[in-house]
Amino acid sequence: MHLFEPLKIRSLTLKHRVVVSPMCQYSSQDGFASDWHLVQLGRFAVGGAALVFTEANAVTADGRISPADLGIWKDEHIEPLARIVRFIKAQGAYAGTQLAHAGRKASTAEPWNGGKAVDVKDGGWRPVYAPSAIPFNDTYVPPTALDKAGIQRIVAAFADAAKRALAAGFEVVEIHSAHGYLLHEFLSPLSNQRTDEYGGSLQNRTRAVREVTEAIRKVWPENLPLFLRISATDYHPDGWTPEESVELARMLKPLGVDLIDCSSGGLIGGVKIPVGAGYQVPFADKVRREAGILTGAVGMITSPYQADQIIRNGNADVAIMAREMLRHPNWALSAARTLKQKVQWPKQHERADD
Repeated sequence: MHLFEPLKIRSLTLKHRVVVSPMCQYSSQDGFASDWHLVQLGRFAVGGAALVFTEANAVTADGRISPADLGIWKDEHIEPLARIVRFIKAQGAYAGTQLAHAGRKASTAEPWNGGKAVDVKDGGWRPVYAPSAIPFNDTYVPPTALDKAGIQRIVAAFADAAKRALAAGFEVVEIHSAHGYLLHEFLSPLSNQRTDEYGGSLQNRTRAVREVTEAIRKVWPENLPLFLRISATDYHPDGWTPEESVELARMLKPLGVDLIDCSSGGLIGGVKIPVGAGYQVPFADKVRREAGILTGAVGMITSPYQADQIIRNGNADVAIMAREMLRHPNWALSAARTLKQKVQWPKQHERADD
């Protein structure tokens, strides 16, 4: 097993193991994909990636991280996304989208505009929802704790978004349950202090994620893959743990999740995160070995040899690339040359492979 070995997941066969991670662009108006998204995502497909994910795609308007987020909460969003999918597929790659709800971290400004809460008069919104009425920090507006009917509305919104993703032609959907956004908030006891069937025990705290998974699988074709991104740890002694991540993966595999995308952190600030080359790879390795499920490694993966070694060692099944792809959109093609693996360059660029 190596980085440029094909990988079959349900009916899809990835031509190799290099996947482009969801990366927020904060470049939408009313959730619509734009020319920026076409070029941003299309260049990764031209650059040889096997699977290209859109950024987090909001399942409700008030589930956006910022007013400039990509959205999939209404049918009008389908065609601009379908245009992007058609281009990605024409380059021999698969197109995926990450379905998301920002929870208590919603309605904030773009990072380059400070990232703070956006007031209603400036295009923000209230209320912001969460499992419990606990703000992310003291600069955020306290969220409204969801009642059971509210939880079910969001579960239904994820399923409706999956239907739209299918209509747009996406062949992989990833559920965003990481980085302190809504589904992660349900998982962690630091943000979920409910006393009903959605809080307390591990079984209860995972209920919302399981319900979203089941709802999506009812509308997402059996032959198409379903991924789920987690933060494998909160880096806090009282938070979500790698061991709980393994248990969650064991619960989700029989519900139809095919791959766990293993990230970390994002739920609370002020924690010490040991950031370094491949620092999240051990989480992918642990979940893969102990839950018996495909995993993706993400975070500070930069060199072809590093990515190849992750796959050869059996630490993960795919290398999910983020910032290095922004620096080098042709990373997959370049990595193949470095590793002396033969891949098909675009006909327009074949002279670059001489």
